[in-house]
Amino acid sequence: MNVAVLVSGSGTNLQAILDAQNAGTLGKARVVVVVSNVAGVRALERAAAAGVATEVLPHKQFATREAFDEALVATLKKHGVELVALAGFMRLLTPGFLGAFPERVLNIHPALLPAFPGVHSQKQALDYGARVTGCTVHFVDDGCDTGPIIAQAAVPVLDGDDVAALTARILVEEHRLYPAAIRAVADGRVRVRGRRVTIAS
Repeated sequence: MNVAVLVSGSGTNLQAILDAQNAGTLGKARVVVVVSNVAGVRALERAAAAGVATEVLPHKQFATREAFDEALVATLKKHGVELVALAGFMRLLTPGFLGAFPERVLNIHPALLPAFPGVHSQKQALDYGARVTGCTVHFVDDGCDTGPIIAQAAVPVLDGDDVAALTARILVEEHRLYPAAIRAVADGRVRVRGRRVTIAS
């Protein structure tokens, strides 16, 4: 299954996906293109170093979110993309984009959804006094981090944690969980019924 990874920044989750592909542990998934809405980011360098095609589609060049997403869909279709993985992609996707890839857009979020959706999830967890947080891979729908959950990993919140320390420990689990979830979807082991997701062994 041809995968596109959408990025806006440094791309550590992208690197974890590329490393899994290089190690032969990404199953039937194959990253064919990395697309950024921001030029010059580290994620594009990571993709180029791995020999993966890159595209830059600056969102500010488009008058509307819908126009940007139409161009994004066209770019992905050009590369034969079947599955989309968001990895630090700082754009909300329109229903038009999601309709082009039904139940084929994944995201990773640094919290145990439905807790702490949206931005600054690590700070939310610390401010709330949570003792456990983590990360979630989910299908993207038209809400904010509300799509059906594919997989989660728990991370303890330790005494003395600040945002940087907690973020670093969550990232370790993100880098393990995201490639595994992509593999499960690409290998056809994930089934979605309403909001319920099952994964065959």
